[in-house]
Amino acid sequence: MAHDSAAALPATLDALLPQLREDDELVIVDCASRDATVPVAREHGATVLELGENRGFAGGCNAGADATRAPLLVLLNPDTIPAPDFLEALRRPVAQRPRWGAWQALVALPGGEEVNTDGNVVHFLGFGWAGGLGSSAARSRERGLREVAFPSGAAMAIRRDAWDAVGGFDARYFMYGEDLDLGLRLRLAGFQVGVQPDAMAEHDYAFAKGDYKWFWMERNRAWTVLGAYPAPLLAALAPALLAFEVALLAVAWRGGWLRAKLRAQAAVARELPAIVRRRREVQRTRAVSAAVFAGALTASVDSPNLPAVPVATQLQAGFWRLVRAALH
Repeated sequence: MAHDSAAALPATLDALLPQLREDDELVIVDCASRDATVPVAREHGATVLELGENRGFAGGCNAGADATRAPLLVLLNPDTIPAPDFLEALRRPVAQRPRWGAWQALVALPGGEEVNTDGNVVHFLGFGWAGGLGSSAARSRERGLREVAFPSGAAMAIRRDAWDAVGGFDARYFMYGEDLDLGLRLRLAGFQVGVQPDAMAEHDYAFAKGDYKWFWMERNRAWTVLGAYPAPLLAALAPALLAFEVALLAVAWRGGWLRAKLRAQAAVARELPAIVRRRREVQRTRAVSAAVFAGALTASVDSPNLPAVPVATQLQAGFWRLVRAALH
């Protein structure tokens, strides 16, 4: 998916094009770019799907997936530069990990030495972050194929059957958290999710802040928790989720994004009928127990980009142990 990406696309496509096989399809979805994204993409031989409107990351990726029937979909941000063996390595889990529905590449920061994400992480309260941020990319590669909570949409592969089974991204997310939601819905449906660190792509990453981002992150977190979490888990977490909402108001006030948090709460209240309908649809795909689903979640917070919440780490860990024990 591309939007005003003319400056970044040439480096991405120059690195990707030599890796394509004869039967591979290269589709650039343009979400109403105001720059030269479309002619740049066409100059590089890509099929360009012009949507004429900005449907966001989720809607753009869905449109691209609908435009091809490839058995393996690869999603790649326009500001990522794949390593020379990126696609070859990204294909290997198809045979090596038949139970994986989706997997991400090792996404590195510019220069390739430090990790942007080597497998994303989800807290039991529903927020996620880039795993391994700032750690050694070489050390991540040494760890090999492994399961993760959810794959980064910046550079990921997903089997067509897995994509179809859960309905792809939810286009109502527009941006932020759509890959977290997809990963948890895949897990709910019985698929595993992983990382292939031999496939590496450098990403020009910066953690953006501001009301716009906090609104979408909080609104979408509620949609994910209320949609993907199995009923026994949701019931067990209800006290913690309510307490977190109260605590987060104070955090948002101190951080200067209280208005965005209140707007997100108002949006969730307004959209509750749609959230309930969506939950019924998502839960119909459930193929694992609440205990198995909960195994992908964590009680630790190790991201430098997340605001500190006044809840003791030991208290969170102890509560999470009680919840996990109750689910078994």
